[in-house]
Amino acid sequence: MLKYIISTIELLITAAVNIALILAYIKISYTSKAKIAVYIGLGAGAVSAGVMGCLKNFTKLVDTMLCNFFIFGISLAMLVIFFVFAALRKKLPRVGAAVSLCALTTVLVGIMLYALPDYFGYPITIWLNENSVFSTNVLFKNIGAIIGFLLILLTCAAINRGAVRLPKAAVFVIMTLVLVTNAARQITVIINVLISKRWIKSNSFLFGIVKFSTNHSDVFIYVSMVITLLIPIILLIRSARSNEPYDNPAQKRKIKKKRILIRRWSATVVSCLAVSVLSMTVVKAYVNKPVELSPVEKAPEIDGNICVSFEMVDDGHLHRFAYYTESGKEIRFIVIKKPNSSSYGVGLDACDICGETGYYEKDGQVVCKLCDVVMNINTIGFKGGCNPIVIDYRIENGQILVPIAGLLEHESEFKGRM
Repeated sequence: MLKYIISTIELLITAAVNIALILAYIKISYTSKAKIAVYIGLGAGAVSAGVMGCLKNFTKLVDTMLCNFFIFGISLAMLVIFFVFAALRKKLPRVGAAVSLCALTTVLVGIMLYALPDYFGYPITIWLNENSVFSTNVLFKNIGAIIGFLLILLTCAAINRGAVRLPKAAVFVIMTLVLVTNAARQITVIINVLISKRWIKSNSFLFGIVKFSTNHSDVFIYVSMVITLLIPIILLIRSARSNEPYDNPAQKRKIKKKRILIRRWSATVVSCLAVSVLSMTVVKAYVNKPVELSPVEKAPEIDGNICVSFEMVDDGHLHRFAYYTESGKEIRFIVIKKPNSSSYGVGLDACDICGETGYYEKDGQVVCKLCDVVMNINTIGFKGGCNPIVIDYRIENGQILVPIAGLLEHESEFKGRM
């Protein structure tokens, strides 16, 4: 669950900041009738993002790299048009307002088309990686994605409600800084696509840009967050310096209420951003803490078989065994007694999807170390999903006999000793 909370925040926090500021600027700067076009654009963007999410997961029609290339290219062009016509609004009021609003709405839709498809694809991805749709693991992962999305919505609302209480010039400056930061990241993605598709020749300068943006993608997120903190700072400074006159107690209560709302929204903005930063740093480090596989247990080799006695594995826990080849490779396999049964789950400590990363036991469940998918213990020994690769074995005289020749057939699955 925590992984999906974190991944949702990482995926959508930049979009939330940009969308909140754009909507705040539009609310302050344009007429009510003009805003209808923006809401239509928001709806169209959400529907299009949902369609893209389905196409990405169920078909091969969507080339993500090319899609991002065109989305970012159009967004950057519209951003330039917005700044040009926003500057011309005094000389050309109607044209400047109409064109700048359309351009800004297009930028808004572009942000949604980049961020939302992957989020809408989470339920599909979760379902495809699990053995059953109706499992607690699926439920908790989806709950994590929902909690992350609700936090993003709260962050977006807090930033928006705080920004609309600022002067128009301040909102424009903060929005511009955030959009330019986002544009810088988009430019690095476009350069990466151009190089990957071999539409331009790479050089040390361009490669350095792509390398930095790839290895430090979170920098753009944190810069946007720091810029957004200007909202509560300016609000609190203005509120502290404000000395609005009043003629009666009712006006005094109104001014007091306005100051309380400013402090509340400012605190909400800071709190949401703090939770996001903690999720992407401290909590992420905790969740992604490497899992140590249990040590390989010793089992005798007799007549070309590794012999595992029932006594060694009758406790119902996961047990790991291995055969060491002459070249030093460790071909591991696992054995676990199935619950409420006298049968055993036996399989390679590797799967066709995740390779040799192995499995570990957690709270009485067998979990894939790489993808965190929980195995149905009763299906271990059968093909499908992230289950261990099936190997030959037989049971004789209270022992599980695993042929060494059968293990050697899977030698290529292992690179060496863990």
